[in-house]
Amino acid sequence: MAGDIDKGGVERAYARWAPIYDLVFGKVFATGRREAIVAAERLCGPNGGRILEVGVGTGISLPDYNRVNRIVGCDLSEPMLRKAQERVRDLSLTHVDGLSVMDAERMALPDQSFDVVVAQFVITTVPHPEETLDEFARVLKPGGEIILVNHIGAESGARWLFEKCFAPIARQLGWRPEFPFARLSDWAAKHGGMQIVERRPLAPLGHFALIRFARVASGQKAA
Repeated sequence: MAGDIDKGGVERAYARWAPIYDLVFGKVFATGRREAIVAAERLCGPNGGRILEVGVGTGISLPDYNRVNRIVGCDLSEPMLRKAQERVRDLSLTHVDGLSVMDAERMALPDQSFDVVVAQFVITTVPHPEETLDEFARVLKPGGEIILVNHIGAESGARWLFEKCFAPIARQLGWRPEFPFARLSDWAAKHGGMQIVERRPLAPLGHFALIRFARVASGQKAA
């Protein structure tokens, strides 16, 4: 539900994670990062495009983007972003146009300015997911895509029970584990200009999923 994540708590949590984030989560999230980049670059094509990565964190994914693309990254956590800035500098990542501390719910970016918005492991960490998705859609060009990689909560069974019990602890760590897919599909239906074009579980165990939303080009209707 809205408001069940505290923004200040998320900032504090990721300030603690910043020094060890890559070590702890680098391999765990590697498949999701790779699949998100493949999907983004497929849409942009061989000549590249403008890609916004929201929740860029330590910038661990930045070296993996093809240099024909122009990447902008933002994150709520200044300590995490400092790690990303160091990575850009140390690896001479000249395809990265900018990295900024920014609230995903209120991004200081122009309307319709990106071909793709990538958000990996982000939507369950923001206080208001639907408002955040509205912002993603706002900065997206007609015909562009939002690409999410995230854990989607189980709807029943043992995993659902575990997620429900684990939720209070997870919120202290900066995320909600019981996030239902219906929040994403309901948002797309209500928005009117977005449609879900893919939902795919990711290896190895399907705990994470890749979800793609397409922004309907002018003159078309959402399916």
